[in-house]
Amino acid sequence: MGSNNAINACTHNLSQKLTQLSMAQRQGTIYRVHKHLRNVNVKAYEPEVISIGPYHRDKDNLTMMEDHKLCYLQVLLQRENENIEKYVSAIEPLEPEARKCYAEPVSLNAAEFIEMLILDGCFIIDLVRKCNMIYVRERNDPIFHMDWIVNSLQRDLILFENQIPFFILCKLFDLIEVPNQHRRLIYLLLTFFNSLFPGKVCQDIRDRSSNGIKHLLDLIHSNWNPSLDPLNFEEDVNSERKRWRFINNATELREANVKFKRIEGVPLLDLRFKDGTMLLSPLTIEDRTESLFRNLMAYEQYFGNGKTCYVTEYVMFLDCLIDSSRDVAILSRHGIIDNWLGDNEVVANMFNKLTDSIAGPRIRFVYANVFEEVNEHCNRRRNRWMAKLRRSYLNSPWAVISVLFAVVLLLLTVAQTVCSILQVT
Repeated sequence: MGSNNAINACTHNLSQKLTQLSMAQRQGTIYRVHKHLRNVNVKAYEPEVISIGPYHRDKDNLTMMEDHKLCYLQVLLQRENENIEKYVSAIEPLEPEARKCYAEPVSLNAAEFIEMLILDGCFIIDLVRKCNMIYVRERNDPIFHMDWIVNSLQRDLILFENQIPFFILCKLFDLIEVPNQHRRLIYLLLTFFNSLFPGKVCQDIRDRSSNGIKHLLDLIHSNWNPSLDPLNFEEDVNSERKRWRFINNATELREANVKFKRIEGVPLLDLRFKDGTMLLSPLTIEDRTESLFRNLMAYEQYFGNGKTCYVTEYVMFLDCLIDSSRDVAILSRHGIIDNWLGDNEVVANMFNKLTDSIAGPRIRFVYANVFEEVNEHCNRRRNRWMAKLRRSYLNSPWAVISVLFAVVLLLLTVAQTVCSILQVT
């Protein structure tokens, strides 16, 4: 009898835990970065000036912006001649669904959680509206009097851990502007973040729907998709079956007669290789670039499913291309890298560490065809000889001078020999 009681109790407990686990896995969209990845660069995942959502709430260095959130809400209510009760009543029914979006338990009670969603959401919406519509700004708004604050806000609002559900933003936007105009919300958000992007991204929002967007970082990530035509990404089944090999760095590729060319008007991730030339869209490297890449890659670690890891694979490509400051210098000379950090060694170290603790592609790889074409080019006999010649004899100015001197000496010797033969005859 006791044995049956133990079996029933254990079965009930495990069933309950499995149900809770499956619900958490199915509904969670906002996570903390796992420790192994976070420890590579902790600062890249930490907000500098503002906390959004519960994970970084009440940190001492972020309290300044809490007053700004209240001021923004007060001015918004006065401008729209609204009562705060209207916003609370609209968000309260969404509180349970919003709470389930967080993968970790949130200690805030219902009232505190709703307050956080309203303050954070209204601040984000009014911020992007003020950026797009100058007449909405207050003259004494300190955020728009100091460029560094806007730059830090752009960085902080796309952090993986610093998010609120996108459907909360949509609901608040319905109250602030015309209902169900979520394409306009998407337009305002993407316009606000435009100067954060290190290169051209796809910004065609004509057919864009808010359905399925998890949060701001998810919106930004979905806007980075490479175009399908030049890469044949979805249609190329061979890219899944091929065993691709890494390519050499820019210095070695140049030795193997690979040329580099900057192309304009093409999305950043749409790199190509054609007739011995690597065609690359320009990439700007500045203080926020590493944090942006790391958070997009962290997002892909949780939601990529091996199919949408575009950013991770692009960074892996750059990691192959860049081993040292010499590689950065080559790409900079061709206008492909715009280095705002100034030090080529710093840029090289950044890309060499970006993929640490990141799970990369195994067989399926968006740039598999590009890698194969580059390796085929480098393995041609003529290009192998050229690479060996440059590496062994033309690797420094003195080596080049020595080779030229030897060639000139050889030509003079041949000329002297010919002259001697002609004189004898």
